[in-house]
Amino acid sequence: MMRFHISHLACAAAIIGAVFGAAPPVAAADQMTHVVFPGQSIQRAVDAAEPGDTVLVTPGTYRESVTVSTPGITLSGMGRGTVIEPGTDKAATDSCAAQGNGICVIGTKDHDVEGVTVASLTVTGFAKAGVFAMATDGLTVRNVTAVKNGVWGIAQERSVRGVFRKNTARDNGDAGLFLANTIKEEAGATDTGGTVVARNRLEGNRIGITVRRLRNLTVADNHLTGNCAGVFVVGDENKPRAGALTVRDNTLVRNNKSCPKTARLDALQGSGIVLTGAEDTLVTHNRVIGNAGASPLSGGIVLFKSFVGTTSERNRITDNTLEGNAPADLVNTDTGKDNTFTHNTCRASKPAGMC
Repeated sequence: MMRFHISHLACAAAIIGAVFGAAPPVAAADQMTHVVFPGQSIQRAVDAAEPGDTVLVTPGTYRESVTVSTPGITLSGMGRGTVIEPGTDKAATDSCAAQGNGICVIGTKDHDVEGVTVASLTVTGFAKAGVFAMATDGLTVRNVTAVKNGVWGIAQERSVRGVFRKNTARDNGDAGLFLANTIKEEAGATDTGGTVVARNRLEGNRIGITVRRLRNLTVADNHLTGNCAGVFVVGDENKPRAGALTVRDNTLVRNNKSCPKTARLDALQGSGIVLTGAEDTLVTHNRVIGNAGASPLSGGIVLFKSFVGTTSERNRITDNTLEGNAPADLVNTDTGKDNTFTHNTCRASKPAGMC
């Protein structure tokens, strides 16, 4: 780790110039860039950083977990060649590492950590999540590659105003991107304050994007392929209900991987967009092609009564383009009220008459 030590100044300046351009804007006097080289500790640099600082991690493989709890800092690699993998210290007491996560951005029960950015690096091989965030406000995760993590690629709970943009999540055990109100307890859906999930690529996961018990959120312009299911909006009997969000302009193609049943969810295969136990959600201008399977949740766009019996109500599925999905392009097995299917381009629906 280095806080611009004189002996490394020229090298650090060259690296920063390469990342931020030949003539980067002059930083404020109280903002510093901490450069980390292979063999050095990312965590030490993060611990030394103050609000407004950047921790810049040069290409190489770093075997450690990193916890960020300082507001306003940026933790950035230099692209996919900056790789964070699990450490080899079996006795690690750091809670992020002990819980099997790669990068943790963590606030407290009483105060969210604000304005943190995680960018331009790879997290791979962690038992739980590549990136895990809790109690954050305004977290940005961009250009992160999360590959072959045991549960989630990138996950967040109890947080507001997040931005997840241009990430790649591939071959993770559960969701590539997982956003929830809270994981360990029953509670009503929370308002995310306008969280945005946009222009991400999700491939080969159990579920591409899971939005669980949340409201006021946009999922837009993502590309999802090769997952067991593309986008899952999940609600239940708790109040407020999940929903009041938008799923738009996404491309979901051949999410036909087969995943077995779990304690919480039936077997999955061939699901494009699934709404279960949700209300007041707009699903519009999505391209949903070739998602086919024999699961109760299979189909292009599917409304399904939640497994605790909660129906979906007042959802609008409109102006989508669907082709080659099975058992149908549009599937509604929900008994909820006032769900509408209008102006969709499709060939087959279940029940018939929705195309």
